[in-house]
Amino acid sequence: MPQIQNESGPKYLAIAGALLADVQSGRLKPGHRLPPQRQLAKELGVDLTTVTRAFNEARKMGLIEANTGRGSYVRGKAPERDNIAPAGSPVIDLSMNMPPQPSAAKLRERIQEGIAGVLSSPHGLMHLHYQESVGAGPDRTAAARWLSARLGSVPVDRVVVTSGAQAALYAVVRVMAGPGDAICVPDLTYPGLRAIAEQLKVRLVPITMDREGLDPAALEEACRRESPKAVYCVPTIHNPTTATMSAKRREAIAEVARQQGIAIIEDDAYGALPRQVPAPIVAVAPEITWHIATLSKCVTPALRTAYVVTPGLADTLRLAAEIRAMSLMMPPLMAALASKWILDGTLDAITAAIREESAARQAVAQQVLQGLEFQAHPEGHHLWLTLPERWRRADLNLYARQSGLALVPSEAFAVGPAPDAIRVSLGAAQNQAVLERGLNLLATVLSHGPSALSSIV
Repeated sequence: MPQIQNESGPKYLAIAGALLADVQSGRLKPGHRLPPQRQLAKELGVDLTTVTRAFNEARKMGLIEANTGRGSYVRGKAPERDNIAPAGSPVIDLSMNMPPQPSAAKLRERIQEGIAGVLSSPHGLMHLHYQESVGAGPDRTAAARWLSARLGSVPVDRVVVTSGAQAALYAVVRVMAGPGDAICVPDLTYPGLRAIAEQLKVRLVPITMDREGLDPAALEEACRRESPKAVYCVPTIHNPTTATMSAKRREAIAEVARQQGIAIIEDDAYGALPRQVPAPIVAVAPEITWHIATLSKCVTPALRTAYVVTPGLADTLRLAAEIRAMSLMMPPLMAALASKWILDGTLDAITAAIREESAARQAVAQQVLQGLEFQAHPEGHHLWLTLPERWRRADLNLYARQSGLALVPSEAFAVGPAPDAIRVSLGAAQNQAVLERGLNLLATVLSHGPSALSSIV
């Protein structure tokens, strides 16, 4: 008899969660026969449909199996915890914008073997010492090599190794602007930058976007009106809209920045994902561009490794001073692991596996969400979905949570009025089957309106 008295949310999920807990704790043993669904519904005081949905959910998680005429039994082996959502979390996470982790990437094995290889090298213990705030020489050289595939030749003295793109962005903004200064941003922009601006008392000036990203004419007008210090942009697979600038658009943004005398902060978080993409803005305007590239979206956020290409040596020193004051240095062990993977080809192999999995998940989304209005990149981790007229953002977010989905509404990104839209992230779901279930539920709710939830939850 599952214990669900203190559980919140849909009862069918509470029953499935209780089954999971009892299997993993050993209270239910492999081969244990479960009570008939009708009997269980009567004992719990719920309708038969609720129990049926709970058993279906447990079957999808690999907890139980059914034999016609014999009932439902606990499977011979409980699923690994890695393949089950944590207790208390949404059943399907469509909110966390992280790369999928397919088995082909072999991340667990490669991290273990890679760290062991770094530490067992002739100078392995040096990676446990303090290092320069710009990063160790070999790590900067490896970073320049990795970046050169997209940027062309990069002088090592313009490369800074940082502990993730968020830390890099914070330090760059600190170098650029002080309290009261302005930075131009897309009117839908990365929430991490909004948090930085609030912390540093920097004004964010919203710039309208189209299907390619920032509108150059709108940027030019804002520069004349607001006198900003810089413009921030995500030229490839923009977060959240997925817009990708053409080469012509990148050149136009660079030209406006030159004419107006402002710097460019280029957040290239997704630049390594597409097989083909125009050259980054830093390749067009290196003298005014601060380019931030991270491994979080093409490998794993666990590495906490990002690289900044500065406009020049003096800017490198200014950035290093900010990093020194903020975090002292990038964790040397993680930097060395990233460098090892760059040099031996492992990083490219992981990225290729993630790219293939992302493309497969985008294909699932295209199939399930057909008929709905959304933007997506075929090799990206997320999509930007415009809500049908019958839905409001606040209502959808509430109903999605109740039905076991986590989404991100547009107000998380809006610098100004928020459109009726949501970002749907495809990478956090444990596998394609789980993702498909989540997208099917989302599509059902969106297609039928708020009243549909009474028959779904």
